[in-house]
Amino acid sequence: MGRIRSVMPLLLLLATTAFEAGYSRAQQPAPTASAQTTSAPAARAQITSVPNLENTIEAAEPLPRRDLVHWNQYEGPHFTIRVGAAFLFDFAAFAQDKESKEQITMLPGEKVRDARFLMGGRLPSLPLTNTTWCAGVMYDGPTNSWFLRQTGIMFGIPKILSYFFIGRQKEGFSLNKIMVGYDGWTLERFTFTDATIPLLADGFKWIGYSKNHGFLWNVGYFNDVASKGQSFSSYSSQEVARAAWLPVHSEENGTLIHLGFDFRYGKPVDGQLQLKSKPEAFIAPNFIDTGKFTASSSNSEGYEVYLRRRSLLFGSEYYFQHVNSPSTGDPMFHGGDVVATWLITGEMRPYNTVGGYFKDITPKRPVFNGGPGAWEAVLRYSYSDLDSKNVHGGTFGRITPMVNWYLSENVRLEMGYGYGHLDRFNLKGNTQFFQTRLQLQF
Repeated sequence: MGRIRSVMPLLLLLATTAFEAGYSRAQQPAPTASAQTTSAPAARAQITSVPNLENTIEAAEPLPRRDLVHWNQYEGPHFTIRVGAAFLFDFAAFAQDKESKEQITMLPGEKVRDARFLMGGRLPSLPLTNTTWCAGVMYDGPTNSWFLRQTGIMFGIPKILSYFFIGRQKEGFSLNKIMVGYDGWTLERFTFTDATIPLLADGFKWIGYSKNHGFLWNVGYFNDVASKGQSFSSYSSQEVARAAWLPVHSEENGTLIHLGFDFRYGKPVDGQLQLKSKPEAFIAPNFIDTGKFTASSSNSEGYEVYLRRRSLLFGSEYYFQHVNSPSTGDPMFHGGDVVATWLITGEMRPYNTVGGYFKDITPKRPVFNGGPGAWEAVLRYSYSDLDSKNVHGGTFGRITPMVNWYLSENVRLEMGYGYGHLDRFNLKGNTQFFQTRLQLQF
């Protein structure tokens, strides 16, 4: 049985390769400039280039631009629907020094990281313009259960440069956290946002973008009326505000500068707070963990800075969380990351100006069309400090060089090495991480 599990990702990759190859051979040549009446699904299948700036947003989490199948799209007079799915499978092994082994017990292994089914579309018959909807379910590996992902409705009001989303969604704190996990440049988000920001929240969000001023914002209110008791729900209510300025955002030369600020206020469920995170390796146990402690509220703030110059991307985020907890001395925690990426094959990572986040890579020459795919080199350092006053959750830093290979927009392989340093339990331990991931989506 263990042998079957170990070859399962390879079989999945081979099956997808065969399917993609057959699908690519079945495609017609790309349309000429005069052929502008191609249907939407066909147009997505024939995409050869992607704008580096997107100036619209929809309720649904983004799906690949190029259709892998033909049957997942419906266009009707009252609603449209597109169905998608995605799958992540992780491998990890570890090398620990003596102190690290005394801190944490770790075993190599492989595991399904994520599996999800997504739906989304438009509601053209409604009087409100730009009305879109979405629904999704996701398999949660740690709890061996399914739960609703981003699900709700979004409508736009162009006169005030705004969109409004009602339902389950990302809070809107941290560019790295807002991005779809499948679109990120690293295997996992950095440890501090994983420890302090819930994956999802139920509520209302106002999103806006002024193209003339290069200014974007989102403001949201959320509560746990519908989500209390679920694994991601750690706050009974929270208010979030985020603003970003794009002093440079050029479609022509591919240069982008993003400067952002985030603020968040939340009330923990039942007056108890626990911050914890894995070491950017899903198979590993939690490295930093405060345990539960009494807290009436918390507020977080920090910055986002990103510079994209065509195939190069540099970025940093850093946040501080202040907790109202007299019994533990009102601790303050902090952490963030610095990252650099280079798309060796010349692609450019797209950016959504309304949502203020980066998107996935579309290879110029996919492997299944006879090209090399897209290759991306990444170097990231992250740090988290959950030691403050009478709370001792540990400090953890990790440097991660890695390579992403986008065989197509539907298939991606991630190969990463990490070196992490954990200061906890009055010990200082070092761990090496050896990780790979198979990513499939359509």
